[in-house]
Amino acid sequence: MNPYLPSWEYIPDAEPYVFGDRVYIYGSHDQFNGHVYCLNDYVCYSAPVDDLADWRYEGVIYKKEQDPLNPDGAMCLYAPDVTVGPDGRYYLYYVLDKVSVVSVAVGDTPVGPFEFYGYVKDQSGQRLGEREGDQPQFDPGVLTEGNKTYLYTGFCPVGDQTRLGAMVTVLREDMLTIETEPQIISPSEPYSEGSSFKGHEFFEAPSMRKIGDTYYFIYSSIVFHELCYATSASPTEGFTYQGVIVSNNDIGIATYKAPETPMYFGGNNHGSMIEINKQWFIFYHRHTNGSNFSRQGCMEPLTINSEGRIDQVEITSSGPNLVPLKGEGTYPAYIACHLFGEKETVYTGDLYLDPLMPRITQEGKDGDQLEGYVENLTHNSTCGFKYFDCKHVDQVSVTTRGYGKGVIEVRTTPKGDVHGEIPIDFTNVWTTYQQSISLPEGKQSLYFTFNGQGRTALKQFTFAKG
Repeated sequence: MNPYLPSWEYIPDAEPYVFGDRVYIYGSHDQFNGHVYCLNDYVCYSAPVDDLADWRYEGVIYKKEQDPLNPDGAMCLYAPDVTVGPDGRYYLYYVLDKVSVVSVAVGDTPVGPFEFYGYVKDQSGQRLGEREGDQPQFDPGVLTEGNKTYLYTGFCPVGDQTRLGAMVTVLREDMLTIETEPQIISPSEPYSEGSSFKGHEFFEAPSMRKIGDTYYFIYSSIVFHELCYATSASPTEGFTYQGVIVSNNDIGIATYKAPETPMYFGGNNHGSMIEINKQWFIFYHRHTNGSNFSRQGCMEPLTINSEGRIDQVEITSSGPNLVPLKGEGTYPAYIACHLFGEKETVYTGDLYLDPLMPRITQEGKDGDQLEGYVENLTHNSTCGFKYFDCKHVDQVSVTTRGYGKGVIEVRTTPKGDVHGEIPIDFTNVWTTYQQSISLPEGKQSLYFTFNGQGRTALKQFTFAKG
């Protein structure tokens, strides 16, 4: 389900790779209740390619203090990427949060242990990002073909004329030394006029994949909640914008709502795509705990048609599943893919969400393995889940707590008919309430809307047959 890792784990910016018979996830590492992005050390998870429910924690693979520029650990490890070098070793590329150079670590296995290796530099030894005329380096993405490694970097806020766009720098076989100086492959907002990228210009998070003879450039656009893609026959030039792959609030999807309607509190987005067991997936992240700083990885299956095009995918709770979840048994509320209050909100806000809005959170502190839940459901707040295969469901229960008194309305569309109401009351402890409610047969979404006074929290819900 989504999120695909445990509910108490916060790994955004995922770069997924298949090595052998396992898929590995590399990303930055947020803290629960963190005050800035990426406070923790790099860790890795992996799963068998034929069982995306069986994620294994591989441990810490690289600590922030290992970089010589960061001996006191005062700087954070921003979004990394990994590639296999010509020597068969695994190279980890990253940027610290207060410098503009690309650091590299190396290990003998996909999970390390990684050791510091050096900085990307020119033939005279000057570091990329510090030389006169260099643009700051940020969010490295890497692709290795033969003896060459293509390094993609960039960070381009709207209106910043000093940032020209996403860059590619070609590295030599040693994985550090520049062979070809940086060149722009996708323009920033001030320089996009007349290009195919207009309206979806590069912001950050460059990632490259090759499918057949085509290079797919995945990136976060100036429309923060979306991951877009562009294609070219070359890894260094000729990229044309193609479309949005995923939005972390489903803006752009028009199959079950108006395309401009947000279904979650969006925020920055970062990820990439990978083929796992003959099925392509897009990895992205969502924002939890009412802030920008506790992000969790999600994934959705996608289809690449015969012309190489990708249609925007919906965000779902079923995520890695290629079929709907079973409409029976108990599910945790933290798998909500839709979450919104009475007022539509596109983003979490200026780093923090309005305290009156609902949020996914957990108890305890960062690292405590305590299951998440939805809190702060006020009048007309809704959490939604999709998809389920419902068969003869005629009872639904919810487990809530808090000073909320009223009813939980049950729907199968965001604003559709109410199939039933579950009365709830004030309670200091998790309490389960059940009601006879018949749901339509077949593939369904499920929406719970609180109608009442005060605020309540939702831990889980259960489908049952009478």
